[in-house]
Formats: sequence, C-alpha cells, structure tokens
Amino acid sequence: MTIHWCGTGLSAIPGLRRLIEAGEDVEVWNRTVETAQDAVGDLTDWIEPFTADGLNDALSAGDVIVSMLSGDFHVPLARLAIARGAHFVSSSYISPEMRALDQAARDAGVVLMNEVGLDPGIDHLMAHWLVADYRGLSSYRADNAITFRSYCGGVPKIPNAFRYKFSWSPLGVLKALKSPSRSIRDYTQMDIARPWDAISSYAAPIDPPETFEVYPNRDSLPFMAEYGFGDEWQVKEFVRGTLRLNGWADAWQDVFAEIETLDGEGGDTRLREMSDAFWRDNAYDEDDPDRVIMCVELKAEADGTAVYHKTYAMDAWGDARGTAMARLVSVPVSLAVKAVMDREIAVGVHAAPSDPRLVAKWLGEVDVLAQHLRVVDHLSES
Repeated sequence: MTIHWCGTGLSAIPGLRRLIEAGEDVEVWNRTVETAQDAVGDLTDWIEPFTADGLNDALSAGDVIVSMLSGDFHVPLARLAIARGAHFVSSSYISPEMRALDQAARDAGVVLMNEVGLDPGIDHLMAHWLVADYRGLSSYRADNAITFRSYCGGVPKIPNAFRYKFSWSPLGVLKALKSPSRSIRDYTQMDIARPWDAISSYAAPIDPPETFEVYPNRDSLPFMAEYGFGDEWQVKEFVRGTLRLNGWADAWQDVFAEIETLDGEGGDTRLREMSDAFWRDNAYDEDDPDRVIMCVELKAEADGTAVYHKTYAMDAWGDARGTAMARLVSVPVSLAVKAVMDREIAVGVHAAPSDPRLVAKWLGEVDVLAQHLRVVDHLSES
C-alpha cells in the first residue's frame, strides 16, 4: 500500500515528513521537483513531477492519494481514486461535487476523507467531543437552549500594523471576504453578505485570557447535523467563524471598501493585484513566528440557567518545529491517512471522525502540536 502525497507547499511538510519518518511507503508528487527535494529530500528520493497521467500509472488498488494541492484538483483526484480502487484524503471542505461521489465511493469500496486539517478538521474533533460529553450528562435535555461557537484564526504572534500576515497567497483570503455566510443568532437564521457586516468581539478562554475580533464564515448550518445536534434541539446560536487580532477591522477598512466595488473579470484582475501587493508587504519572514488560536464552545441552558458550558481552547505558535499552521494542518492529515490505511474509516465520503476513540486519539496528538490545549469548564470556574 503506497501513499501518494501530492503537493509540498508550506502547510504540507510536517505531516508528510511524519509519514516518511514512520517508515510508510510514500511517493511524493509535486509540480516542481526541486521544491519537494528541498522539503523532504533528506528523507527520500522517491519524488516525481506531478501529472494526472503519471499518478494514474503509479496507482494500485488500496493505495491512498493525499491532495495538498489547490481545491480544483480534489474532485478529479477523488474520481481517479474511485476508478483505480484507491482511497483519497484532503484537508479541504467537502464540496457539493465531492459529496456527490459518495455512492460511487461506496460501490468501489474506497474512502474519500476530507476536512481533516486545522479548520476544518481539529475544530470538528473538538465539537464531537463536546457534544458527546454533553449528551452523556444527566443535565442533557432535548429542549435545553443551545449556544455553539467555533472560532479559529491564524495570526502573527508578533502583531504588525496590518494586524495580519500571509503564509501563502492572499488571494484566497480576499476571495473569502466576498463570500456570504449563514449562521444562527437568537434562534433566527442570520444571512450576512460580507464578513465586515458582522464583526463582533470574542473573549477567548486561553491562558492568559484574550479578546479577539470574530465574524461568521461560510455556511454554518449544515454542521449542526455533522456534529450530532438533534432535530428537536432548541438552537439559540450556532456559528463557525474566523478569528482575527483586535484592530484588524480598522486596519482593513480600505480593503473592505475596495472589495465591495469589485466585480467581474476586472474585479478578479484587481484582486490578483491586491494579492501580489499583500504578499510583498505582509508575508511572514523566515524567522517570524505565526500563531493559531481555536476555541470551540458549547453551552446549554434550562430556563435561562446554564447547565453545561465548556470550551475546547487551543493556542499554538511557530517554534523550532516550524510554523503552527503547518503542524496543525498537515499532521492531522497524516493521522487521517493512517486511519484509512488501518480501515478505521468507513467507505464513502467523510469529514473528520466522530468515533470517540479516534477523537480522543487525534486530540491527544494535537496536544503535542500546540503549546496550550485544554477544556475549560466555565461552570466550575465561575
């Protein structure tokens, strides 16, 4: 069984090296061979120039394709995996096109596993842990009022004037700012056209406590079912969102104003120009530490009184092991690869696992990756 790891960008390396160092059969594919050699050439010379035809010829039934490439590659590589009886793993969100491959994957007896990076990925594990913990308590009742918040952000550990730095092309960040979001607030669906219309403050229960700016991201609503919320649950608030340093909204006001005016082909051209400028002016320097904060919170109230309130909180930053972002994205991917190889994941299309044993195992690995990881029980600490 061979692992075909496609893509050796900055966020891919720790997980890739982990698999190679563990003695797994890993064939590395990258569009630029020299880049891959710089990243893992000290561990392996099994490095090939990435092409779909080359990968197809190398695949055998039971192999695993890992796509750390851009999103456009995921579905074609998943289809290739199905055709060759191989499995597929990526850290990206499950697109409708990927979800549509579920029955074909089941028929072929293969796993297409996605959402196993940082966000999405580790946040799913924390949510599954919290929901299982809550459901197991005597205070659990289907008619309790539920508040769920999940916020994650990668920020510079040493804040800059722009209140943000980029570890890869800023184009994705800029495009995300043009995307609408759906969440729930005060039992009502909240549709937001632009993130800056819904920026609020969030007190993160990290050590020491710190306040950040947050906003809803994408469509949160499908994740209620993903996390095991019952249809009868009374959901007061449900949001998955992005976390930024205080002062970010002010620093980006001009960016928001310009993005609001951009449309069509000309708008796309301007976004690329802005991306190039941001990459030039606000990229991480080689020794500049990044930081990742994640807080996933679940609160249940009965008649206005909290009967359950816990937050899974993580704070991590770049150190001698490399960037926090790279560790927290790619090492969970490597855990997913092993879980697929060990037949711990059912066939079909899946996100990060909800199985309590795997959740505990993977979060145990995350504890090693982050400088601080803990479950905060707000009721016992109040």
